Amino acid sequence: MTEKDTYKTIDTSTEAILFKDKNSKFFGYAYPITSEDDVKLHINNLKKEHHAARHWCYAYQIGTEHISYRANDDGEPNNSAGMPIYGQIQSFDVTNILIVVVRYFGGIKLGVGGLINAYKTTAQLTLEASKILKKTINVDYLITFDYKNMNTVMRIIKEKKLNITNQKLELDCQITISVRKKEALQVFEIFNNLFEITIREI
Repeated sequence: MTEKDTYKTIDTSTEAILFKDKNSKFFGYAYPITSEDDVKLHINNLKKEHHAARHWCYAYQIGTEHISYRANDDGEPNNSAGMPIYGQIQSFDVTNILIVVVRYFGGIKLGVGGLINAYKTTAQLTLEASKILKKTINVDYLITFDYKNMNTVMRIIKEKKLNITNQKLELDCQITISVRKKEALQVFEIFNNLFEITIREI
């Protein structure tokens, strides 16, 4: 079995998706995120935008190999909102994503079953409207060398079609490369075996 080195996520946030049930309105939003600070920012913005709403329920997942997630019912009955939203994140197999469902209460109670269905459906519709992309899991390396070894390093980078993310080319040179995970060890060994050139993961 080969080690997984791709994941699915979204690059841009989606327009609000509206789902209605018995006069209650559910607005679904999806955002690309990389940290819990991103989550707080988006929730706070939605609370300002939908200040008259009753609930701002959400779920998120961050990470590709070490996953962290959270589901929040925000005052709805236990597991009637956050977990149905998170279930859709799992169902679509996406990560680095936040889904928020904002609810305006319409005066008629939906019951726990109705709530689960409404939050699940809104999250599903939101993900269906999102542009989901497949990305590679990459390893970043810092290569350090003297200027005289520049041609050697650059030749390998060109041959292997490596992606340079940062470089400092002076008397002592540093280049940061991003390598797809399944090719990372091979690339590391090529540079590691070269005289006067050091490579380390960052």
